Amino acid sequence: MANLCGVILAAGASSRMGTDKALLPWPPIGTGSESSRQTFLSAAVQSFEPFSEMVIVVAGHNAANLAAVAYAQAAFLVTNPAPERGQFSSLQVGLQEVLNHGRDAAILTLVDRPPVQRSTLERLCQQFRNRPHAVWAVIPEYLGKHGHPVLLGREMIEVLLKAAPGANAREVEHLNQEHIEYIAVEDPMVTLNIDTPEDYAALATSPGPR
Repeated sequence: MANLCGVILAAGASSRMGTDKALLPWPPIGTGSESSRQTFLSAAVQSFEPFSEMVIVVAGHNAANLAAVAYAQAAFLVTNPAPERGQFSSLQVGLQEVLNHGRDAAILTLVDRPPVQRSTLERLCQQFRNRPHAVWAVIPEYLGKHGHPVLLGREMIEVLLKAAPGANAREVEHLNQEHIEYIAVEDPMVTLNIDTPEDYAALATSPGPR
């Protein structure tokens, strides 16, 4: 899709996991997929490649550790100089980089979200491509719960970039409900996030990547 830029937020400290979530093996250990195993980060980049012109990875203090993985996937790596300000600051760093590269739309996810089904991405991109002018963002939902990846048009990107430093994405979403289209999908991965070793271990008994 012309001008669509992938953005992966990977600047978190992963304090509850105890190790950088971006570098966790994917598919998870125990699923019998050793031959195709990557990391959460490399799998996220590869899932976006067919749907975007470029992929930007936003790192924090872990930038040196993520560089090799990002560059091996031909992704761009940018650093949030103050990731302790929270995830919204990384979001703004990534979206500013989208505009800096001359793109006007983004498909964005968090690195602790396992890759969604390709069919889910195809549907979201189609809905985004055919959206009315008044729709600035397309967000998937599974069983009524909103998830990722989200697709953002230029208008929503600018709204997010202009938000106050103390704001968060949920607040901005709430204030712009009339410009957001929610798409129901049959893909539980859109709402799944991995925060703890127990969350990661549970993936080994899930249906797995498709």
